[in-house]
Amino acid sequence: MKVLQYIATSSNVLKTFLYDKGISRKSLSAIKQNGALLVNKEYVTVRKIIQEGDEVTVYLPNETPSPNLEPVEMDLKILYEDEWFIIVSKSAMMNTAPSREHRHNSLVEAVLYYMIQNGEQTIPHIVTRLDRGTSGIVIFAKHQLLHHMISETTVNKYYLAVVHGVVKQKYGKIEAPIARAKHSIIEREVSPDGKFAHTEYEYLSDDSQNSMLKLQLFTGRTHQIRVHLAHIGHPIVGDSLYGFKTKGIGHQLLQCYNVEFEHPITKNKINIIDEMHYNLAGIDML
Repeated sequence: MKVLQYIATSSNVLKTFLYDKGISRKSLSAIKQNGALLVNKEYVTVRKIIQEGDEVTVYLPNETPSPNLEPVEMDLKILYEDEWFIIVSKSAMMNTAPSREHRHNSLVEAVLYYMIQNGEQTIPHIVTRLDRGTSGIVIFAKHQLLHHMISETTVNKYYLAVVHGVVKQKYGKIEAPIARAKHSIIEREVSPDGKFAHTEYEYLSDDSQNSMLKLQLFTGRTHQIRVHLAHIGHPIVGDSLYGFKTKGIGHQLLQCYNVEFEHPITKNKINIIDEMHYNLAGIDML
């Protein structure tokens, strides 16, 4: 079992204390059923009144993988790992999770295999996911509670993209609502009926035909960067869904290369960088 430990700084009901620490009602219910709560090494209920200086120990319940997941051995590029999170770099043309078209050999199944081999008794929960054709950083929480905690935290995500055309603006803000395209269950489009979406970009360089951009997502709509860049007339190179096919390039040149967030347990600032996969040297950007 994974264990959380706290020192009380004032008198409080244990349940309220744990809510204040970011433990959700759903998680607390699971802890009561299959975990344990201790104060000063004695088992207690959530109604216990704790005092300043008390040692609170929370044993999180173990987790069982879904039978729909098939653990698979792969070489993982691990960028960061501790007891609570594992952050890895996904290659392009790999699914983050199983889909109808690609039922197995996904990144989450590879991370699950890795955790099982390391004796973990919990499962990976996808915090950030990437499209199949997008490469870069994916965050997994090693327990449902941590997944909930980080969902209450701001995760800053930065991307690199190679786009068609020379982008003349040094900086740009795109605020355009995104909805599911009426003719497709996969494709999205800018539509007044869509949900608010906000992307910002910075021009980095160009080779007179294509440009390298750094982008930040401020909302998380499906295909947001791809839709927004096509909307301003600069679709991503290799993105056949929102642009056009590019000879010799089999996926969109888009990478999540940097994420940063406050660790919900340690409160440390986590800043992860995946090295750049693309560079401007003619069209040779892979």
